[in-house]
Amino acid sequence: MKLNDLPISPEIIEILKKQDISEFYPPQAEALPFALKGENLVLSIPTASGKSLVAYLAMVHRLIKEKGKALYVVPLKALAREKYEELKLFEKLGLRVGISTGDLDDSDPRLARFDVIVCTSEKADSLLRHGVSWVDKVRVLVVDEIHLIHDGSRGPTLEVVISRFKALNPKTQVIALSATIKNATELSLWLDGRLIQSDWRPVPLREGVFYKNEVKYDDGKTVKIDGSEKKPVERLVENSIVNGGQVLVFVNTRRSTVSVANKLAGVIEDKLSGKDKENLKDLSTLMKKQLPEFTSVDKKLSYCVGKGVAFHNAGLSSVQRRIVERGFKNRVIKCIVATPTLAAGVNIPAQRVIIRDLWRYDPNFGMHPIPVLEYKQQAGRAGRPRYDKFGEAITIAKNVEQKEQIFNNYVLGDAEPIYSKLGSQSALRMHLLSAIATGFVDSMDGVNRFIDSTFYAYQSDTYALKDEIDNALDFLLSNGFIERINDDNFMSTLFGNRTSSLYIDPLSALQLKKALEESSNREPSVLSFLHAVCSTPDVRSLYLRSSDTWVEEKAEKYRGEFLLEPPVLSSDEYEWFLSDLKTASLAEDWISEIPEDGIVNKYNVGPGDIHTIVEMVQWILYATREFSRMYNFDCVSDINDIMLRVRYGCKKELLNLVSLKGIGRIRARSLFNEGFKTVGDLRGVPLNRLAQVKTIGEGVAKNIKSQIGESDKGEDKELSEFIVKK
Repeated sequence: MKLNDLPISPEIIEILKKQDISEFYPPQAEALPFALKGENLVLSIPTASGKSLVAYLAMVHRLIKEKGKALYVVPLKALAREKYEELKLFEKLGLRVGISTGDLDDSDPRLARFDVIVCTSEKADSLLRHGVSWVDKVRVLVVDEIHLIHDGSRGPTLEVVISRFKALNPKTQVIALSATIKNATELSLWLDGRLIQSDWRPVPLREGVFYKNEVKYDDGKTVKIDGSEKKPVERLVENSIVNGGQVLVFVNTRRSTVSVANKLAGVIEDKLSGKDKENLKDLSTLMKKQLPEFTSVDKKLSYCVGKGVAFHNAGLSSVQRRIVERGFKNRVIKCIVATPTLAAGVNIPAQRVIIRDLWRYDPNFGMHPIPVLEYKQQAGRAGRPRYDKFGEAITIAKNVEQKEQIFNNYVLGDAEPIYSKLGSQSALRMHLLSAIATGFVDSMDGVNRFIDSTFYAYQSDTYALKDEIDNALDFLLSNGFIERINDDNFMSTLFGNRTSSLYIDPLSALQLKKALEESSNREPSVLSFLHAVCSTPDVRSLYLRSSDTWVEEKAEKYRGEFLLEPPVLSSDEYEWFLSDLKTASLAEDWISEIPEDGIVNKYNVGPGDIHTIVEMVQWILYATREFSRMYNFDCVSDINDIMLRVRYGCKKELLNLVSLKGIGRIRARSLFNEGFKTVGDLRGVPLNRLAQVKTIGEGVAKNIKSQIGESDKGEDKELSEFIVKK
């Protein structure tokens, strides 16, 4: 289908032409007529086959024809940013595009002025809980990566968001996007939508297994990989780089991403041009400049990037991941070694994908094979449109038997069907409370209708789910989240309403309430609050290693201080208690201004882990403060101070200084040590005196002066004249 054949406005056509789009891929051509008519759609086609563009055109076409809003829901913040930047192109049509991925206890009033809103599934759920007024104006709901309904953590929220939109506004067009999944027909029937399913790709993909110097492909060909006696991954990477390709290597652990990237550094460096090395040096320098603290992980990453390879895992900070992804997209970085999380993230295609590990360790089951669906997600990253004639996904076998097993089970295998994960007690109690607290349901009949509308019920017999639903409702009733009005009806209590709007697990709310009640009987310490917060199911606890004997020693030292009573020493729960304490200790070290590198080494985590834990601890501290206010506990001020210290990673004495924009804990400590203990102390200080403080410099000093209303006019004039000359 040619671009000019599409029944859309000339303005949209003009925007697409500027993006070098003149015709549509076959799956797009099949889907667009239905998408533009407003039909529900499940688009199940391979990565890079143009799913997003179908959704974009359906959204803007509908919004130009009639007033309203469109919501684009994604699983990850990084993916939200990518989609937001792509959709900004359509602002030329007069549409306003916004993004919201942050505060979950906020209706985000600014969103009312946007026509197209990109958000995560958790934020979409939060907006529904806060009863935003514009929900009935949503004309198109796009759900990206809908196969993540199968994910135990994100799936239930995604499913509930879809179900509630279907009920609140049946006329809303739902467009679900996914790579190929086995039971896409089941999804389309649940959504009452048309299924467009295809294996077509803009860059053909061939999958193969490497064994004894050659690759056996699914098209029947066998190709020899020349090279020295290098190990398989090194040989395959070298072969691709020599031929002008880029490579993604998937491994099963974070540690492996670092070790494999280090091994590949020497292999890739030898193949780089002088221009490549210059660009990589600039990228490595940019990474150093954008990081407030430089850790051992940063040093390893910077070293690898300088050699043309990077590692990518959840332990990296968002800044690091963005720089690596951008460097790869710009073809500066030649190879990324990643954990499978990258396969579900932003769009980063490579000429060759090497899947080294098809087994993964599970603490409950030991080593077990990864699902075929996960393998297909990784393999689907192969093939760069406009650069490659074909993409290659290659796995590695250790013997003949394994070679045949991989070929039959993975290369020729079908992805598994996806199943709802809404049936867990944690998911049911959280989402049933939300439905009751928002008035979406108020009776047993209402609960059953709500559950009936979910993918969970579509795949099961509702009667068979009765016990699970009853157990979740009993939990909410017996713990004071909801109460019965009569035999048939119930309503949410004040406690239930606030728990729902705070977007936390009701079990977390119970534990926080218990800790607050205990705090009124003693003088609680900072650690006791941090431990209570880290004991909730909303904060993922750190793994307890055999070498972490210091945690047990700390538990004994502070026994009697904890707001939540430690379990019996010999019980199975005691190890969980120690894991929670280890996590709380990390947060305590963070607010004690322990350098990031010290935390990285002590806890065996990455910078990204630190910030993930800090973000969640801050959120649950916020919830604790809100419950403290609600029940009139006298520790609101103490919790607020701890919350701010966690946010900035500093001691209490720096809280006044870190309130300045651009002044983090490092700069604040430098100012404090120079005698500037408050913002007031900075008034009247000469600019050059501030600039001399370690880590401050002239630019930051000017920023400080501007914020306290003392911008130096002479300096500003001199700077502006310099800019004009430039």
